[in-house]
Amino acid sequence: MQSIKDFYGELVFTKKVMEQKLSKSVYKKLAAAVDNLEPLDQSIAGEVAHAMKEWAIENGATHFTHWFQPQRGGTAQKHDSFITYDDNGEIIERFSASQLVQSEPDASSFPSGGIRSTFEARGYTAWDPTSPAFLIEAGKTKTLVVPSVFLSWTGEILDLKTPLLRSINALNEKVIDLQKLLGNKNAKQIKVFVGVEQEYFLLSKELVKSRPDITVTGRTLFGNTPAKGQQLEDHYFGNIKPNILNFMEDLDHELYRNGIPIKTRHNEVAPNQFELAPLHEEENLAIDNNLKAMEILKKVADKHAMVAILHEKPFAGVNGSGKHFNWSIGDNTGVNYFEPSKSPLKNITFLLTIGAVLLGVKKFGGILRASVADAGNDHRLGANEAPPAIMSVYLGEFVNDILNSIEQTGSINEKEINEITLGVQNLPKVNKDYSDRNRTSPVAFTGNKFEFRALGSSANPADAGTTLNLLAAYGFDEIHQRISKKKSDSVDVKQAALEVVKEIIKETKEVRFEENGYSESWHKEAEKRGLPNAKTTPEALVYFLKDDVVEAFSKYKIFSKRELESKIDIKLENYIKTKDIEYKYAIKVVNTLILPAILEQIGKNAKTLKNIGKLNITSESISADLKTLVSIYDEVKILSASLEKFLSQEHGEILETAKKYALVGANLLADLRSKVDVAEDLVADEYWPLASYQKLLNAF
Repeated sequence: MQSIKDFYGELVFTKKVMEQKLSKSVYKKLAAAVDNLEPLDQSIAGEVAHAMKEWAIENGATHFTHWFQPQRGGTAQKHDSFITYDDNGEIIERFSASQLVQSEPDASSFPSGGIRSTFEARGYTAWDPTSPAFLIEAGKTKTLVVPSVFLSWTGEILDLKTPLLRSINALNEKVIDLQKLLGNKNAKQIKVFVGVEQEYFLLSKELVKSRPDITVTGRTLFGNTPAKGQQLEDHYFGNIKPNILNFMEDLDHELYRNGIPIKTRHNEVAPNQFELAPLHEEENLAIDNNLKAMEILKKVADKHAMVAILHEKPFAGVNGSGKHFNWSIGDNTGVNYFEPSKSPLKNITFLLTIGAVLLGVKKFGGILRASVADAGNDHRLGANEAPPAIMSVYLGEFVNDILNSIEQTGSINEKEINEITLGVQNLPKVNKDYSDRNRTSPVAFTGNKFEFRALGSSANPADAGTTLNLLAAYGFDEIHQRISKKKSDSVDVKQAALEVVKEIIKETKEVRFEENGYSESWHKEAEKRGLPNAKTTPEALVYFLKDDVVEAFSKYKIFSKRELESKIDIKLENYIKTKDIEYKYAIKVVNTLILPAILEQIGKNAKTLKNIGKLNITSESISADLKTLVSIYDEVKILSASLEKFLSQEHGEILETAKKYALVGANLLADLRSKVDVAEDLVADEYWPLASYQKLLNAF
């Protein structure tokens, strides 16, 4: 049997392969660009392109593509073959420096939020050397994939990777500035590390054929809660069934071949729900790998006669799916800034880093919520299965006690801080979790990282990563300014830093919450504290357009005002289109499947009632059921017509339309669904056209 290391990363143009294929000088320059954020030396592109092509062809590739992340969601690619003509008109295989570095796909159909007109088709992909090239397979076909950014011909953002890379640069600048101020000469560059846990459902492909709503919208628009759902809590961490384990083994194998370091697999809370979790990697690569993992997951499921569902809420009354974004900051010396240490300077950095996050969440909690806002996640946030839409920070008893002790200390100095943090310093290095885990908190400190738990399962994590980086960059910037003002001949930099820590502890108490985030009392308390609580995507997205937010994104060179406005237009447009598809398809399912099924049952009951004298049953129950069905039929028809009327109306400008779709449209669909779900229990299985929740969730 093969060891994992024998095939790990075999589809990836890894550093090991680069070192074998490239000259020492070129490899050194490329490694500097990847590892140290140094500008790419354009002179090496030709040799790198040739090496990539040779490696790809050796492994069976015939085409290449620039792989990018458009703002509509998902990923995009256009394939070109390696073939071209030589000087004699003969076919040869070539991959030039210019083809590696930049491509020009037709960008006219990608959403731009008004950045360019439809007839202005030019969009440019540019190679991102910090994420390795890889191969994708489809049958016997292999294609070389070049991870890329995607920009308009004017250089403005059309993707999700570019702002992420910009936010990492901004955070790097502010963290290193602060470290220099503190006297740390060894820190030259930060590393943002991320681990993205991924939840998903597996359904029978055969059963999904009778659920066109799943096929079209990714979720069930109708369906009664099953008699046996998740109430026994017997699925969570339960024994993995053989057919599921076979799927997971195949999935792990494919993920490993793609260089994705999956560490954990297990059953989740809901029936047929599962989770995978990777080792942590640098942020940009971790996000690319999560996007790859979602695609691989779907392909492997298909081979096993299954359908992988990544929608945030595929079933009403059953836990939905999210992904946990584990996020930490370190530097080139190997230090993790979220991990306490025996070194006094490192402990000050630990406290300042916690403070930077607290300052960022206090200032920009609204956009942290908005970064995970979409139509699917609105079904899940705050539903006692995911964190509330209120952005608060959980630090745990241990760190909380440290901050409270610092706050209560009178004259603060380094010696007293060292005594306060003595417990931290004496913890064994193997113990990374200094706090219990609060599953109800959206931003929870878990020992040496923060876990942002509010992301939806289908989301590109780049939005959340970009926003967290911005929040922290702002916090570090603010701390740098405050320390610079305080330090003097009589107050050294460490003393000034500790005074700033004490200030931050007092200022940010309103965003610290250690109790049950699901409780109704927290919603009331959060309102008193003035914390934003946007329940829907349209409510949340407006936070991105507030003056101080626009100013911050511009200041840290992540988004210009025009790019940010474009981004929000695209998000609102996607939201409206998603809801519009759901509403239209709900009407279609009702008119073509549900109403005919109810009529079939009405006909059967009427026939039974007519022949009641020949049967050994009473007429009362049949008559009552018949009246109920007729009544439901009429109500379903009326509600379906009401939803159709809503869709036919003009709703105003884009934000107003999105708000109406979020409230009026959603309520109409909920009312329609409630009646259809009652009908499901009154119509015989032989007539009901949709596979029930009971069948879907107990197929394996």
